[in-house]
Amino acid sequence: MRPPVDTAERPLVLIWEVTQACELTCDHCRADAQPARHPDELSTAEGKELLDQAADFGDRQLVVLSGGDPMKRPDLVDLVDYGTDRGLTVSLTPSGTDELDAGSIGALADAGLKRMALSLDGATPERHDAFRGEAGSFEATMRAARQAQEAGIPLQINTTVCADTVEDLPAIRDAVADLGAVLWSVFFLVPVGCGRVLDPVPPERAERVMEWLAEVADEAPFGLKTTEAPHYRRVRRQAAAESAGSGSGEAGDAPTSDENRRASVLAGDGFAFVSHTGEVYPSGFLPRSAGTVPNDHVAEVYRESELFTALRDRDELRGKCGACPFRGVCGGSRSRAYAHTGDPLASDPLCGFVPPNYDGALPWDDAGEAVRADGRP
Repeated sequence: MRPPVDTAERPLVLIWEVTQACELTCDHCRADAQPARHPDELSTAEGKELLDQAADFGDRQLVVLSGGDPMKRPDLVDLVDYGTDRGLTVSLTPSGTDELDAGSIGALADAGLKRMALSLDGATPERHDAFRGEAGSFEATMRAARQAQEAGIPLQINTTVCADTVEDLPAIRDAVADLGAVLWSVFFLVPVGCGRVLDPVPPERAERVMEWLAEVADEAPFGLKTTEAPHYRRVRRQAAAESAGSGSGEAGDAPTSDENRRASVLAGDGFAFVSHTGEVYPSGFLPRSAGTVPNDHVAEVYRESELFTALRDRDELRGKCGACPFRGVCGGSRSRAYAHTGDPLASDPLCGFVPPNYDGALPWDDAGEAVRADGRP
């Protein structure tokens, strides 16, 4: 087993948005994707310099090439090959379109791609295609999933949780298992980009979904992680404590060695994002720049910038998150706090947990319900 990662020194996940170009018009799109590539995208040479910098984080640093649709870059296979040669673990999040065919998937496999993540946001073609804004996206996604498996590329499925998709989650879980995916990444909506027009689930419903996800994680043949929902770890701890009859759960100062850190990494703490033009953000959902590559070194920005170091200091959190005894294992979504308040250190409005003796303002709207410290609504 590899030793735990010190997230003050390196991210668990470094995402490079290689382009914002994409044929789809997904309802939740953070990137405000466009049909054509931006003229100021990082060039092939600049992209390779970024990959060189990423290698300085250490052996097998995970780099995810995302978009938009990465398949819109003609140098994509070259970038995967180069990153693999530099000792990086390179993954990809392509869109479900006809460009993702058996030939391109085979070329990516030959270049050393370690994982392909495909999005599934509806249990039927009609519901998925409506969410993705393109007829045929569901079938293209299913076809690409099978072709990835045939090419020997491990498959990950990404799903957005919002009011439009939450009822489909059980059926999507079944599809993830049927596809033989190794991981289900469940993303709780952050209202940025096109996602501003979608309705999130309210805090009480989010709590119930996370309790259900914890049950899925214990039973499913695939791994499970949440994105922009770090309070999933609190939910798991409280569920374990309730099962053991030991009260409301131990908060602790940090995740234990047997907890999957990737289950709930935070923007800037275990996670970093490089935009298509080279801006270094704590997350694609927290678009506040702390530097620009390749002129600024991505490792130095991650380790030393004021923004990133503040996000890693849980004592800097404000409001309910700052008072929460679980802030060491959770910390709340910094991206969602930023999207709602402009302050990345404010409380996460999706979390309905009220810390004991907390009597300050609560950051949810009238549709939300509090989940008290004993776990009961």
